[in-house]
Amino acid sequence: MQEKMQEKITKISADSPLPELLAPAGSPEALAAALRAGADAVYLGSTQFGARAFAKNFDRPALKQAVEDAHAAGVRVYLTVNTLITDRMMRAAMDLVAYAYEVGVDALIVADWGLAKLCRENSPDFPLHASTQCSGHNADAARWLADHGFSMMVAARELSADNLRKLIKDSPIPIEVFVHGALCVSASGQCLFSSLVGGRSGNRGECAQPCRMQYNNKTPLSLKDLSLAMHIPQLIEMGVASLKIEGRMKSPDYVYRVVSIYRRLLDERRTATPSEMRALEEAFSRQGFTDGYFVGNTADMNGVRSEADKSATAKAAGGLKQHTQVRNEPLPPIVLPQRTPHAPTLPPLPKKAKEVIKPSARFYKPDTIPAEHKLEVVYLPLEKFDGKVANGVLLPPIIPDGELEKVEKALSRAKDAGAKHVMVGNVGQIALAKRSGLTVHGDFRLNLQNSYAAEVFADFADLLLSPELLLAQMRDIPAKKAAIVYGRVPLMLLEKSCGTTRLTDRMKKNFPVITEGGRELVLNSLPIYMADKQDLLSPVGVGYHYVFTQEGPQEVKVTLSSYDRSLPTKKEVRRIK
Repeated sequence: MQEKMQEKITKISADSPLPELLAPAGSPEALAAALRAGADAVYLGSTQFGARAFAKNFDRPALKQAVEDAHAAGVRVYLTVNTLITDRMMRAAMDLVAYAYEVGVDALIVADWGLAKLCRENSPDFPLHASTQCSGHNADAARWLADHGFSMMVAARELSADNLRKLIKDSPIPIEVFVHGALCVSASGQCLFSSLVGGRSGNRGECAQPCRMQYNNKTPLSLKDLSLAMHIPQLIEMGVASLKIEGRMKSPDYVYRVVSIYRRLLDERRTATPSEMRALEEAFSRQGFTDGYFVGNTADMNGVRSEADKSATAKAAGGLKQHTQVRNEPLPPIVLPQRTPHAPTLPPLPKKAKEVIKPSARFYKPDTIPAEHKLEVVYLPLEKFDGKVANGVLLPPIIPDGELEKVEKALSRAKDAGAKHVMVGNVGQIALAKRSGLTVHGDFRLNLQNSYAAEVFADFADLLLSPELLLAQMRDIPAKKAAIVYGRVPLMLLEKSCGTTRLTDRMKKNFPVITEGGRELVLNSLPIYMADKQDLLSPVGVGYHYVFTQEGPQEVKVTLSSYDRSLPTKKEVRRIK
């Protein structure tokens, strides 16, 4: 039966256009390997603003040379400018964009909504691709991106084949899909673990990979690498526009070996043979590969980089001199229209908003909400809303197309039960929230870190800023804004269960695990606490937002009371700096 199904898919795919094969280039040597291996396009980073800050990357002369070499081989170049950017970094980021435009980069891969806004205003003919850091997971996200000038969306890696098919069918812009390489256990762009615990922001390319460490004397957050080499005909038939291979931190040998295998699979419209799968494992794996998200089976996804894996890679590795051209016929050179150099402009921003929004809070346990809470908006997760005390709902952090109808019905029931407010944490939720007729608020999951990003969501009632920001950075953003001033911030959003309600690291720190919207959240081991530092908050126009996860009714009352009286605390906490 499986063979007949595969035969059917292969026959259908024979008439379908092949997707672009997009290869990583973390260095000039890796770029050369990708060109020899038959990539259609490469993605690479500058020495600034790329999500792989520790790769070799390309300075400006090397970037110019990379574009010339790739275009001579008929290969497109996409520049990753996919970190989050504060106001004081924006001028340098736009200078890089202007240089990339001038030297002929084919598209930008971006994650910051403010940077994307300025790119559209300064260089409207410069194609924008929405990074996987944007957590794009449904067709509503693709529609929003299309309306805001994006020409490609990189789909979230957690999508099943069914949800991916729905997304591609209904998307107004092409969809790019990761097919091979390292997997983050957290939804991309939704991981604050390395930043808030280790001081190295994954959203700024400095991830310390806490997911690879031990918790509870195991590695419940470390996933095997992804490989969809056994699903190539299905991906072609779906209409995926681009197949992306991860690996800007990998060697040129890895790039050549992996890209050349996928080149053959695409050209021959087939799945990988056992010997090709072994070759992929030898190039790099973590105890084999997984396709768990794609096939909807997450039971056997965990893996680490074992000594056997390292030995296999070392044994198989060969010099680039052994690498030969794989593509049967060379591609014609790419000649871009002349681009006029220009100095980027950053438009003046509105003056600082004077109105400080009233306190709000989210509760994950309905029985902890005190009746005398004195909060403007009280949020509950949508699935827990009962209309008794709360007047706001938190939409599920992730709503794939296959779950959208169910969520929309639940939101309608919440409105009928008394909900007045809705918190949006993803651009794929905005259309749903606005259709509901509820007052829309922006959540911290939008990763707002600069004034230009805040302008993109200016029609929201208010915005909860990123927990990664310092107080001085919050001050710079002229918007109706709030910050999480108390509570355990969610550090990870998990599609795959970690199998426990508490993760204990090697320092004996405990990270609670709770659920929201049917997915797990890993919470920080320490709560933010700023009750005795309120003289730092109000003067910069920051409203208060509380996060109550495991606290009981009495602890909630004591906490809110301590903010009323600006009381210090003796327990171990984290502060906004």
